[in-house]
Amino acid sequence: MDVLAWEWSWSAVGPTMLFGLLFLVFYEVYRFLLHGNRFPPGPRPWPLLGNIPQLLMKPAQTFAEIATYGEIASLYLGRKPSIVLNTLQVSKMALVENGAVFSGRPSLPVLDWIINGRGIVMSNGDSWRQQRKFASLTLKAFGLGKKSLEERVTEEAYYLIDELEKEGENPFDPQHMIQNAVSNIICSVVFGGRYDYEDKRFHNLLDIINENIFLTGSALGQIFNLFPFIKHFPGPHQRIQQNASELTGFISEEAREHRKTLDKDNLRDFIDAYLVQMEKQESIPNSTFFEENMVFSVADLFLAGTDTTSTTIRWGLIYMMEHPHIQEQCHKEIEYVLGFDRIPSMDDRAALPYVYATVHEVQRVGNIVPLGLIHSTTQATQLKGYYLHKGTNVLVNLTAILKDKDHWKYPDTFNPANFLDEKGQFCKNESFLAFSLGPRVCLGEQLARMELFVVFTALLQRLHFSWPPNTAPHDTEGVFGLTRSPKPFKMLCRRRGAKH
Repeated sequence: MDVLAWEWSWSAVGPTMLFGLLFLVFYEVYRFLLHGNRFPPGPRPWPLLGNIPQLLMKPAQTFAEIATYGEIASLYLGRKPSIVLNTLQVSKMALVENGAVFSGRPSLPVLDWIINGRGIVMSNGDSWRQQRKFASLTLKAFGLGKKSLEERVTEEAYYLIDELEKEGENPFDPQHMIQNAVSNIICSVVFGGRYDYEDKRFHNLLDIINENIFLTGSALGQIFNLFPFIKHFPGPHQRIQQNASELTGFISEEAREHRKTLDKDNLRDFIDAYLVQMEKQESIPNSTFFEENMVFSVADLFLAGTDTTSTTIRWGLIYMMEHPHIQEQCHKEIEYVLGFDRIPSMDDRAALPYVYATVHEVQRVGNIVPLGLIHSTTQATQLKGYYLHKGTNVLVNLTAILKDKDHWKYPDTFNPANFLDEKGQFCKNESFLAFSLGPRVCLGEQLARMELFVVFTALLQRLHFSWPPNTAPHDTEGVFGLTRSPKPFKMLCRRRGAKH
């Protein structure tokens, strides 16, 4: 009887579910056809899923395809259309000339789940403006743009060189060492100290950061964005929340230790400064300076100061091994200007034009955030004849801009000449948008530029990098998460001939 009842119930419910699914699919197709002409053209979306399948299966090809639809294109992240800016001109028009209107951040379920609009990067309105201004002033107070911070960068570069040299003749993956080195620089500003390369707890923290950067931008993260109710159920997506909790727990513990030894007349780092600011604003209603905002502001600085720069340096090592003649030309210029012993500094950029151009070319071809960080409109507006509702998602197709044939001499190949004039001197290119532009321009741009030039120059001054014997050509498409990172690789490094 139970089996018959089950069969009867399924025979009644099954067709209803199937009809409902078909209705939903046809409704989505109708909705797209009805409203599609209101938005710019773009690759055809799938019902319900939008263009997410193309982005996951063939990301690089999809970024290139979007650019073929003109200055502005549409891209569906699920059911909602996003506007994609494909040229430098229209990007400036939106993000610079109308920066206030295009400076919002949208609600993304997977990020809302772990961040909920706190911190700096994904916050909006007064909270964003106040947190960003405070962070900018505090970073400057603790050395950003000053010689003192450059000395810390240089010191860490030589710690890194010592660690790399320890591997001797053995092929090894440099990811952990490079991340630890880069992270130590922002840690000195945020936490007031650095972490040893053998520190297992810090090693684990870097691992979970890597995992979350991949997971939130992967198929798992996109599924969560489509069906955010799954947060209430067990599954691999719970790993995202667990990792985020471990990171915020680490920061909260650091803050507790800072409170115990806080000296208001002798602030040591960003956390100290934030604790003092929280106390100053205790009596202000709706102050944006509170515990959770401190934790997530620190997390933003820590993540941004670790992942993007370390990923760029790893791409740089890959391109040096793929193009050994460029590596040698960089070394010769460094050796001629600095010798083997003199420590590089930012003041050497003009005397090292080929090296400086190579660093920029690593960023251009590495292209670690192909669609930039997502923006949204803070009010209804128009752009190039298209009406955009308040809350319209906006993306910048950096892939198209960094490979625009009208702005680059060698758009599709790795060539430092893209940043050199006829006399071999470094020349800027306005299409170089590695740090974005407008009010949301990268807060740590100045630090990142310093790290990339000083660390890259120090590495090529002292070490030679090569692939292990019989290594297959490296797949340079990379792995796409929140950032585009290299696939795991192993390399060899040997010490250059010293004169001491």
